[in-house]
Amino acid sequence: MAAGPVIPVVMIERAADAVALARALLAGGIGVIEVTLRTPAALDAIRAIASEVEGIVTGAGTVLDAAQLDAALDAGARFAVAPGVAPKLLDAAGQHELALLPGAATASESMALLERGIVHQKFFPAGASGGAGYLASLVSPLPQVRFCPTGGITPANARDYLGLANVACVGGSWVTPGDAIAGGDWARIEKLAREAAALG
Repeated sequence: MAAGPVIPVVMIERAADAVALARALLAGGIGVIEVTLRTPAALDAIRAIASEVEGIVTGAGTVLDAAQLDAALDAGARFAVAPGVAPKLLDAAGQHELALLPGAATASESMALLERGIVHQKFFPAGASGGAGYLASLVSPLPQVRFCPTGGITPANARDYLGLANVACVGGSWVTPGDAIAGGDWARIEKLAREAAALG
């Protein structure tokens, strides 16, 4: 979460695109990537980036259970992100060497994570859950929590989140549009990465 203002949240359909994509992000000034486990190519993509692109921290997103934690670690991921709070996943993560960023959409979920000593949390889905205004209201009662909002984050509203005292970074898919990945438009992704990196 301290690597930069924006963590690109990426869905990769073809593992063959992974290395060029990661290099484009790195060239644009972004040194972290979250590859969501929503496609059959995701683990191979993580493996390729982790082994071939020096200087980028590779993570696995949409991790739902302990088996996916294990698979992500085996593929070379250095962190994992979950969309919510699941006790069995949290139990597994507590014994796992892979760092997990779990999600919370309410004050109650955030407090449940705090009970486990988890102060770094994903706020998802950010836009649908009240946006920057909602997060701003949590600064006072939950000052120790640092969030990474994702879901509905755009270049137009990213600074609204990043300006909050309890936001460490944001996650966004706008940096890596699906059509740009499919078309191999790495120059476009590098430009978007450079603009995202400048938000900090």
